[in-house]
Amino acid sequence: MFAYSLVSSGSRSWHTKCRFTQGVLRSMLLSAAVGFSALMVSQSSTAEQLFIGDAGDNSIKQFNLTGAYIGPFVASGAAAAGLTGPRGMIFTDGQLVVVNQNVNTPNNGEVMRFDAKTGTFIGKLVSSTDPNAPFSPRGIVRGGPNNYFYVADDGVANNKCANEGDVKEYDAAGAFKGNLNRKNFKPGFYPRGVVFGPDGLLYVSARACPVSKDPHDPSVGYVLRFDPRTNAFVDVFASDATVPDLHRPEGLVFDSKGNLWVTSFRAGATDTDKILKLDGKTGHLLDKVELDVAGSLRSYAEAIIFGPGGYLYVPITGSPNTGSDKTTTGEVRRCNTTTTTTSPTIQCNVIVPANSTGGPLQSPWYPIFKNSDPATLDYDN
Repeated sequence: MFAYSLVSSGSRSWHTKCRFTQGVLRSMLLSAAVGFSALMVSQSSTAEQLFIGDAGDNSIKQFNLTGAYIGPFVASGAAAAGLTGPRGMIFTDGQLVVVNQNVNTPNNGEVMRFDAKTGTFIGKLVSSTDPNAPFSPRGIVRGGPNNYFYVADDGVANNKCANEGDVKEYDAAGAFKGNLNRKNFKPGFYPRGVVFGPDGLLYVSARACPVSKDPHDPSVGYVLRFDPRTNAFVDVFASDATVPDLHRPEGLVFDSKGNLWVTSFRAGATDTDKILKLDGKTGHLLDKVELDVAGSLRSYAEAIIFGPGGYLYVPITGSPNTGSDKTTTGEVRRCNTTTTTTSPTIQCNVIVPANSTGGPLQSPWYPIFKNSDPATLDYDN
């Protein structure tokens, strides 16, 4: 802000000079304000661009807040990068850090680094040849007392339920530091999403073994809590037993009021794909967003993110093998999560059209903003 004051005088000549000086100052201030505003808009527009990993063509794509497609940030088939199944992403230390699952290859997963300004491939934080590389990595965050990277490894190899997953920890150089201690969690552990909560604990979404013959397994889902200071399992924050709609969750983020939002997949033909809002202290269900209609083709989301203005961004992933609706696959929906007594329903609008109607996304997974906190995924205004 600029401020100035002028001393008044009874002299006409001084009054005239004063008016002239005010005019010059106003002109200077206006020019400075316009320049400052332009700088802020430029910086803001860069910070507010939305980045989404597209598993359809193995790229990272860039959008503005209106949903307009800017172009590839990491192009499909980018030299030396070799993205094959981009999953979780965070911005940290001037880099975009991307989990690469190496889908349809014999290789383990890995964690890649790209320049945050240009998208240029820098190198691998964790290589697939590392003996402690994740087999099937999904979500990633960075934080805690040691500022480690935490990578959720779904861990299912060769369709054997005995091959459970882990949440792996790596330091700033990519050195493996250990796994979260899950020994006190007795069910099968197949983690998918990770995020730090307002209480400083690490929240992990997990599912049951996908090839179990137990008919109830398709509906099993957990949100677990771990203490990053000790790596110890704390408790089951929510599950399908406490929240019947919670099925095979993945993406999870907290809103500005401390409530947890998590993706949930339909458990059968009579169910729907959803985003659930859970009380951040009790884990109880507060609200939900239905992404499709029971008995219809599917429109599901793997991961979600909050952005400017408190809006929730929801990419519709879709897959031809999961009964997806082609008319919604590749959409990005922006949801106003604020409800009132006069408008009690969460409203969502499509800002990126489906791939079938010309949208650029084939199979969007994890979204991120440059201003997203790498630990909590909160949008930092």
